[in-house]
Amino acid sequence: MNFEQFAKSAANQTLTVGVVGLGYVGLPLVLTFSARGFRVIGFDVDDHKVDALMAGESYIRHISADDIDKLVKGERFLATTDYALISRCDAVLLCVPTPLNKHREPDMSFVVATTKAIAPHLRAGQLIVLESTTYPGTTGELMRPLLEEPSGLTAGEDFWLAYSPEREDPGNPNFDTSTIPKVVGGLTPTCTKLAVALYENALESVVPVSGLKVAELTKLLENIFRSVNIALVNELKVLCQRMDVDVWEVIDAAATKPFGFMPFYPGPGLGGHCIPIDPFYLTWKAREYGLSTRFIELAGEVNTAMPAYVIERVSEALNGHKKCLNGAQVMVLGIAYKNDVDDVRESPALEVIELLRERGAEVCYHDPFVARTHKMRFYDLGMESVPLTDEQLKSTDAVVITTAHTGVDYQRVVKLAPLVVDTRNATANLDIADGDVVKA
Repeated sequence: MNFEQFAKSAANQTLTVGVVGLGYVGLPLVLTFSARGFRVIGFDVDDHKVDALMAGESYIRHISADDIDKLVKGERFLATTDYALISRCDAVLLCVPTPLNKHREPDMSFVVATTKAIAPHLRAGQLIVLESTTYPGTTGELMRPLLEEPSGLTAGEDFWLAYSPEREDPGNPNFDTSTIPKVVGGLTPTCTKLAVALYENALESVVPVSGLKVAELTKLLENIFRSVNIALVNELKVLCQRMDVDVWEVIDAAATKPFGFMPFYPGPGLGGHCIPIDPFYLTWKAREYGLSTRFIELAGEVNTAMPAYVIERVSEALNGHKKCLNGAQVMVLGIAYKNDVDDVRESPALEVIELLRERGAEVCYHDPFVARTHKMRFYDLGMESVPLTDEQLKSTDAVVITTAHTGVDYQRVVKLAPLVVDTRNATANLDIADGDVVKA
């Protein structure tokens, strides 16, 4: 399939789009392309995900089962674990995890394994796009030879290769996959044009850039920007606490300036699949060029120290109640990485729980979106959410708010719990005259 044929088929929605990885990034892509009339094949190594989708069930809270059921009944979608079906796809979008290993270095095992699984089924005329966040050079230097060597095909001539970073923000009511501008960079100008031709027929806005590395670095810059600024206000939070100044009031006052300032807010640490991880992809790559990315690394140090700071504040607050952290009954309120989602990836609340346990506290948690914890790469807490009853609140020595879900009655929490340690400013503007609230 040449450029003209591909572009015409994309405009007519007669292409078959393959999406590899049916998680928080891949599944919204499936829904977006399907909604525009494309045939979609979804690939995942998890049998349970595939079975759930084909049964019309959703395993992601902000994606409704009704949407999945309509997708399946529309007979233009198939979920499978069989990578041989890659050969049926005209475009293949890779949405696989790119975590860090225990040395905080890029773990490319998912990208490598997926690329190797695709390669035997690669055919001429296909477009391959990596969407996973990664370091500059991944698509062209790592993926390209893994695709070319087994297939005997040449990227940019026989098949097309591009990178387009995902920009998902689960739970954001103002944006979804179709409305967030899509950055696209290809191995060659033709690769870029083909990727643009695909995405512009499913999304509202596509932003072409000059090449793979520009697109790869764009996503890292976005998340490094957030990481550095969050680290700044986290550091300021610690200083403000010692100065007896409310850092949230300071930020809100500064945000009244109509130019030159953008508000960022402190918390118990960084969570989610992007900001705690992505900056370290660039620090790792920078060493190849003999450079040290000091701002990025310092921001990482500040942000990763926040859970320990929270524990210090909890301990100090308990001491004020003549109690010791060792043996204290502590409830962690909210373990998702952000409010009103069920996503716990890299959530700082998990480390807060582990640190509390290490110091001898008896810990429970309540989260209306996370019924139980599951085994993860670095955590296996084995916990279930407890009901937020009056008795539960009264019997705790401290409630630590680590995620500010909007459906929680924080006035009730402050009234009933002997002590509240608030890391999210969830108790702002409440009547706390009858309670004890400590900011952390």
